[in-house]
Amino acid sequence: MQPTNTPPLPADARPLELVTDPASLATACAALRRSARVALDTEFMRERTYHAQLCLVQLADAERIVVVDPLACGALGPLHELLADGAVLKVLHSGRQDLEIFAQQMGAVPAPLFDTQIAASLLGLGDQIGYANLVQRLVGVALEKTHTRIDWSVRPLPAGAIDYAADDVRYLLAVHDALRAELDKRERLEWLDAEFAQLARLDSYRTDPADAWRKVRGAQRLTEPQRARLAALAAWRERTALSVDRPRGWVLKDDVLIDIARRNPADEGELAQLRDMPPAVVKRRGAELLAALASAAAADAPAPEPARPRLTPEQDGLVDLLAALTRKRAAEHGVAAANLATRKELERLVLGERELEVLAGWKRATVGEALLAALDGRLALAVHDGKLVEFDRQ
Repeated sequence: MQPTNTPPLPADARPLELVTDPASLATACAALRRSARVALDTEFMRERTYHAQLCLVQLADAERIVVVDPLACGALGPLHELLADGAVLKVLHSGRQDLEIFAQQMGAVPAPLFDTQIAASLLGLGDQIGYANLVQRLVGVALEKTHTRIDWSVRPLPAGAIDYAADDVRYLLAVHDALRAELDKRERLEWLDAEFAQLARLDSYRTDPADAWRKVRGAQRLTEPQRARLAALAAWRERTALSVDRPRGWVLKDDVLIDIARRNPADEGELAQLRDMPPAVVKRRGAELLAALASAAAADAPAPEPARPRLTPEQDGLVDLLAALTRKRAAEHGVAAANLATRKELERLVLGERELEVLAGWKRATVGEALLAALDGRLALAVHDGKLVEFDRQ
C-alpha cells in the first residue's frame, strides 16, 4: 500500500480546541455530530483503580480537532450522545480499552465502529500494528514519542501534552481512507462485519463475578473441590474490587487466592499463617474470605466446569498441522494468521468443538473448510520444491 497524502484537511489547517467546561463540550459535540465520521481516542489511568480513570478524550472530523478534559468538564452527556449516534461512524485504533471505558459509563458500546488496527490486520499489515507505524506507512508522517509515559491525571498537563494527544486522532481519518480503499479493492469490506460486531458486544466488556476464577493464573492445576473454592474466592475479590474501585491484585493477589483454595483454612488463625497473606487483609476481610469458602462447601454450591482437557501428544501434533495450514492460507490471502484462527481455537477444533469463529463467515471460506478436510483426512499437506502444498486425498 502506498502512503496517502490526502488527509481530510492539511493537519495544520484544522483548529485544535481544548474543551474544559460543559457549555463548550455541548457546542463541540453538536458540531461533530454533523459529520459522517469522527476519529476517537482516549488517555486514561488504571494503575490504582478497578475502572479506568478517563483523563482525556480526543476527537476529530474533517474540520476540527477537539480534546476534551473530562476531569474539568464533569458530566459528559453530550459526548455520550455523540458516541451513541448511529449516524456517525466512530473511527478508532486498537479501541477495545477505549470502548470499555464508555461501555462502563454509558451502559452501551459506541457504534457504529471502525477499528483501523483490525482493518490493517485483514490486509496483512500485522495483527497488532501500532498507530504510529500505521501512520508512517500509510500517511508518511513520523509521530513524536516524547510523552509516552505521562501521568494523564495530573493537572496542569506538561507543555506539549495536548498536541501530543491530539496526534492520536489527527491522522486517523486519513488512515481510515487508505485502509477502506484497499479493503474495497480486495473485496474484503464485508470481512470487517463480524470483527466489528464482536468489538461492539457489550457483554465482552463485563466480567461476571461467577466467571472471574477463569482468569486466575494457576486455576487449571486445581482439583474440582479446589476450583469450587477458587470460584467463590475470585467472585468475592471481583465484587470487593468493584465496590472499592481498586485493582483486583490490590485486594488479593492471584497466588494467594490459589493458596487459600488449596489449603482451605478453617479460621482466621490458619488464614493468617498462609504464605504471602497480608495481615491487613486478614484483619479487615478475614471473615468475608471464610464466608466465601463456606459458600463453596455448601451442598448446593456447584463446582465450576473443569478446565479444558490437556491435549495428547497426537492431538498436539494435529494442532501443529492445522497451524501450518492456517499460516499457509493466511500468507496466500495476505492476512495475519491470528485473524484466521488462534492456536487455542485450533486446539478446540481438534478436541471436537465446532461452534467456532473459524468455521463461520469469511473465515470458514478462507481456511475453516480446509481445516475440517484436514481433520477428516480429505486434505493433506506436503512439501514440494521447498514449499508447503495441499492436495486432495479423495
